[in-house]
Amino acid sequence: MSPTALAFVVTAAFLHATWNFLAKRIDTTEGGGPQLVFLYALLTVVLYTPLALFFLVGSHADWPDWRGWAVIALSALLHYGYTLVLQRGYRVGDLSVVYPLARGTGPLLSSLGAIVLLGERPGWLALVGIGLVVGGVLIIAGGERLFRRGTMHAGAGWGVLTGAFIAAYTLADAYAVKTLMLVPLVYYYLENVVRVALSAPVALSRPARVSLLWRANWRKIVLIALISPMSYFLILTALQYAPVSHVAPAREMSMMVAALLGVRLLGEGEMRRRVGGAVLIALGVVALTLG
Repeated sequence: MSPTALAFVVTAAFLHATWNFLAKRIDTTEGGGPQLVFLYALLTVVLYTPLALFFLVGSHADWPDWRGWAVIALSALLHYGYTLVLQRGYRVGDLSVVYPLARGTGPLLSSLGAIVLLGERPGWLALVGIGLVVGGVLIIAGGERLFRRGTMHAGAGWGVLTGAFIAAYTLADAYAVKTLMLVPLVYYYLENVVRVALSAPVALSRPARVSLLWRANWRKIVLIALISPMSYFLILTALQYAPVSHVAPAREMSMMVAALLGVRLLGEGEMRRRVGGAVLIALGVVALTLG
């Protein structure tokens, strides 16, 4: 990986952990789900329209063809589902449980899918990586307490489901920027336009909830609308300069940042266990990639 691509990925990791920290602190008592997705996506479109126009007009970027629009629509659906599931996880679980599980299980599910569906046979290093990821997941989600009768850490299931959405949209987005050669900023901007259209009917069916959610959290929502797209633009750009197998494990550094934020700023406790689990997941993803 070139120094430029690595710098993109490291910066994106810190930005990604930061916006997830903000999302965890959003008060969704008076609204959430589609309302939050709608506000976030709408603000993203508004804030990033000048840059999108620059790339479409000023740099003469190609407009997506029918394949590009198909991937944009698919990615919008997957990102929409991802946001709803992630937000639900944050409502019932800790940031330092849901976020590392989401970021760690995506690569794990991709590997298992390749074994079952594509007939791949991982080497010993990849098998070690799977073991490290599974071990890190169990440690963060509660360790030995998971195996006690009738117990399950709040948010763990939502974290795993979020990881499944991550695995799906990562494949779609990598295809868009590496195969179809779509400009990352334009691609993600148009995906958010579609996301606004997807979330608007449900969100605007209860306008009072949208208004209450905005008044209670507008500063955090504006920051998320600025930071989250910037983080993903950097990842999509890095994919143009480096292989997916290099970018994917490097971006998992965000899990350790999120675990630290969770235990330090949100008082979620058990710092050594959770940060240790995040480190195991990150090491496991690296081993899976190299294996």
